[in-house]
Amino acid sequence: SIGEFGRHRIAFLPRHGYEHEFLPHKINYRANIYGLYKLGVQRIFATNAVGAINPKFQVGDIVVPHDLIDFTKQRPLTFFDESPDAHIDFTEPYCNELRKTLIQAAKRIGEPIHECAVYACMEGPRYETAAEIRMLGRLGCDIVGMTGIPEAVLARELGICYASLCYVSNMAAGMRGRISHQKVTEVASLIRSKLSNLLMQAILYLPKSGCCHRVLSDKHKEKRK
Repeated sequence: SIGEFGRHRIAFLPRHGYEHEFLPHKINYRANIYGLYKLGVQRIFATNAVGAINPKFQVGDIVVPHDLIDFTKQRPLTFFDESPDAHIDFTEPYCNELRKTLIQAAKRIGEPIHECAVYACMEGPRYETAAEIRMLGRLGCDIVGMTGIPEAVLARELGICYASLCYVSNMAAGMRGRISHQKVTEVASLIRSKLSNLLMQAILYLPKSGCCHRVLSDKHKEKRK
């Protein structure tokens, strides 16, 4: 869907499909990000449901992660399968300008928010084991999800600013009983309006231009075809 909000032209793309028919490991992430790129999208606010590993985070909390660890196994991670010279700097996987925009938007509307977190991306579609969550916690991960990778990588390759707005849909495996997907879905429904309000505030105060557009040259971008 494409429309306008404030002074911005915006696009909405449901990564799972409009009927939520695509599981995390079956999403065509490259097609999604490339499609947004061809539309002229310069910045992406992604929303992600996550499980909380850090006990300071609770169900319903909103989180803006600052770093991530990739534990996916079989997803195409780049547009440049045949290019030997497209190694991007991924030291900071999320755009700091967009992160600040989200955090400031939350403060303007009085919405509590966790301003930093390490996001662990798992392959899915199953939830994690309790042992996996203990491992992730020892590695410094605060939250865990299934959709943040390879989106962040692909966006960076094409010079699109990317930030994630996460909401805690459940406590991670082994932390508080069994995980119910029905309850995860219920939390998503309850928090939807809160996320929408925050995103609208962020869009209204976006910087005039993106900051990640010089990551790769136009020559490199054309090679992705």
